[in-house]
Amino acid sequence: MLQVNIESARFNMIEQQIRPWEVLEQRILDLISDVPREDFVPMAYCNLAFADIDIPLAHEQTMMSPKLEGRLLQTLNITAKDRVLEIGTGSGYLTALLANLAKHVDSVDIFNDFVKEATTKLKAFHNISLYTGDAINGWHDTGYDVIVLTGSVPLLKPHFQAQLNEGGRLFAIVGEEPVMQAHLISRLGGNFYTEILFETSLPPLIGSPEPAHFIL
Repeated sequence: MLQVNIESARFNMIEQQIRPWEVLEQRILDLISDVPREDFVPMAYCNLAFADIDIPLAHEQTMMSPKLEGRLLQTLNITAKDRVLEIGTGSGYLTALLANLAKHVDSVDIFNDFVKEATTKLKAFHNISLYTGDAINGWHDTGYDVIVLTGSVPLLKPHFQAQLNEGGRLFAIVGEEPVMQAHLISRLGGNFYTEILFETSLPPLIGSPEPAHFIL
């Protein structure tokens, strides 16, 4: 893709996809413009780097659409003092965006090849720690200001909230097809408050707990 076409596609992504999805905070728009999304997209889909789709990754996982990434970042209001836990490294692109905003990011993925690829792509960052592991039932560390689940969960268990500091925020896509909702959970005064933001769809995180289903 020619450089002029890349910059035109990036501009159109922001103006035609992200901004209309109520992502209006300039620092988020500038960040998405500055971090080269095309460097994190699988080679087979490089021409779709700025498209309004969930780009396929290995292991039946996907890269979030640009508008969802933008909305997520704006919603979490991440500051330079925040410690972030990302569950599901995937392509590493969202990891890079988070690291540009936060003090430190711990990113965990169950697939070692994702972690290896992300390690190469994110080598310029000194505030990212990458781990291979199963964090769906909670990570061994606690005391996070922000937790991001990059895949959906049919049921959100309370152990994630327990890992939040006072004032902490958790972003998760909760539900099953055809209805999933983006949740923002905030810890304030020792209590947890849930705000339902919008409807969307993402593949489930591997090992996500399943709700009970009735069989007739």
